[in-house]
Amino acid sequence: MSTRSRTSSGSPFEAQFGFCRAVRDGNRIVVAGTGPIEPDGRTTPGGAAEQAVRCCELIVKAIEDLGGSAKDVVRTRMLLTDFDDQAAVGDVHARYFGEAKPAATMAGVAWLCRAEWKIEIEAEAIVCEA
Repeated sequence: MSTRSRTSSGSPFEAQFGFCRAVRDGNRIVVAGTGPIEPDGRTTPGGAAEQAVRCCELIVKAIEDLGGSAKDVVRTRMLLTDFDDQAAVGDVHARYFGEAKPAATMAGVAWLCRAEWKIEIEAEAIVCEA
């Protein structure tokens, strides 16, 4: 029987939409789509790279809260609203997850939860027990 645990980032969307930042079931951690949201609920200022940094910080913290690390990430999905942001976002992704080299998808979308969001990222990790 697996044990399931959850963590929250405090995003106002978690309560509003009825989800948590990440769920761990056994050795698998699934992180919800993570937007660039600050602790006070405001959007992270700046361009796509700055917003991607914030998304990655939230993702790594959620994984760590559930007993994993960035090195355990096996899958990411990056959703961008502007084609021209892919190189900057890719650089940030490499900084956080380059050592893990997860399977990754980068796709363009028409919109995200807030009009000022330029990026949203999902991740999955598999924690290898020592």
